[in-house]
Amino acid sequence: MFPNSILGSPPFTPSRQQHGGFFALSPTLYSHQQFIDAQFNFQNADLSRAVSLQQLTYGNVSPIQTSSPLFRGRKRLSDEKNLPLDGKRQRFHSPHHEPTVVNQIVPLSGDRRYSMPPLFHAHYIPDMVRCVPPFREIPFLEPREIILPEAKDKLSLQILELFETCQQQLSDLKKKELCRTQLQREIQLLFPQSRLFLVGSSLNGFGTRTSDGDLCLVVKEEPVNQKTEARHILTLVHKHFCTRLSGYIERPQLIRAKVPIVKFRDKVSCVEFDLNVNNIAGIRNTFLLRTYAYLENRVRPLVLVIKKWASHHDINDASRGTLNSYSLVLMVLHYLQTLPEPILPSLQKIYPESFSPAIQLHLVHQAPCNVPPYLSKNESNLGDLLLGFLKYYATEFDWNSQMISVREAKAIPRPDGIEWRNKYICVEEPFDGTNTARAVHEKQKFDMIKDQFLKSWHRLKNKRDLNSILPLRHTVLKR
Repeated sequence: MFPNSILGSPPFTPSRQQHGGFFALSPTLYSHQQFIDAQFNFQNADLSRAVSLQQLTYGNVSPIQTSSPLFRGRKRLSDEKNLPLDGKRQRFHSPHHEPTVVNQIVPLSGDRRYSMPPLFHAHYIPDMVRCVPPFREIPFLEPREIILPEAKDKLSLQILELFETCQQQLSDLKKKELCRTQLQREIQLLFPQSRLFLVGSSLNGFGTRTSDGDLCLVVKEEPVNQKTEARHILTLVHKHFCTRLSGYIERPQLIRAKVPIVKFRDKVSCVEFDLNVNNIAGIRNTFLLRTYAYLENRVRPLVLVIKKWASHHDINDASRGTLNSYSLVLMVLHYLQTLPEPILPSLQKIYPESFSPAIQLHLVHQAPCNVPPYLSKNESNLGDLLLGFLKYYATEFDWNSQMISVREAKAIPRPDGIEWRNKYICVEEPFDGTNTARAVHEKQKFDMIKDQFLKSWHRLKNKRDLNSILPLRHTVLKR
């Protein structure tokens, strides 16, 4: 019914050549590949074996002694280290589990103009056979190199270098995925039929080295009442974290928001996580945004620098009444869709069968693989696009009467519903139609956001230096 998170590769190759109906990577480009064979199967991984095979060290935290084989202690590991692999496998093998295959990452010398997206492919093997029926196995998708745009001017070069320095690395994603696998096993002790998905910026192509991890716990395909049922489920999860996993997870907090979450920090990976229940739209929009991210090679560098800019100027924090990162990404996509010569289309209009809200969850990861590249006639460089983005929202967009819609690829009139009435910023969620920018509910914060767009546009237009609106040295140190 539900797979674990399956991270597809970008939907096209840099050469943009089509062979036999599939976009294939030219063999001559493999010499520039930064990572090869990124096929990792963490679905049924025993933690100790996974750590041993990957030769990773996660801090000084000792494995936790519990009744679950997931967190076995040092003594058990030392007793087994001399056993043959088959012996270990037989000890933990069950009719519902398959041995894990973990391939090593092999770093190769690469060209700075190439950027490898973080990729995993976890073959789904149901570990609750009686409750979760299997589905047809999905073939492994080879990782492909992404050619970054050329930078011929100073501002574009600064944007590109910042992106290459701060973008999320494969090792960052691997830590998050390993934590997700461990937590799913623990949560299935409470909810046997549940599945835990990694969603958000960690997976949609717009993550940075410091991006938090977003997790969606799916307990059933039917909607869940967020005020009652979701809170009850998260209360049980929070209690489980505080008792059984207290040595592995720190600072678990139950946040009773409109969409309640459990916030916590993984001591092993040192990553902050937010866990929600049945936010199905978050799973769908993760793969929609991932498709946009790799549809055009200027999208990801532009989004990253805008997220860094917004964070530096304190307008990228929904908990303080400003914009969340998801709204910022949608604002960038909308701007690229509404240019006189668009750089992006509306994927939901062109490929309704790939991005329909009715598609079952175990199929949504296939969408990025079904979309060919979008060939835009717009040849604007990254510097001009950043300037245009700031100018668009500073002087052109009508905040009072318009709503940002990536689904429609244009600004549309605001609806008259309570969700939109008296709101300062309206950004349509592409799948469920809610307002992703509803956190901006104070005029003072709205005015601060608009003022920052205007000031930054003027500064950047005059100096054509990214340092004028975003101190690069400080930003790189923070990653």
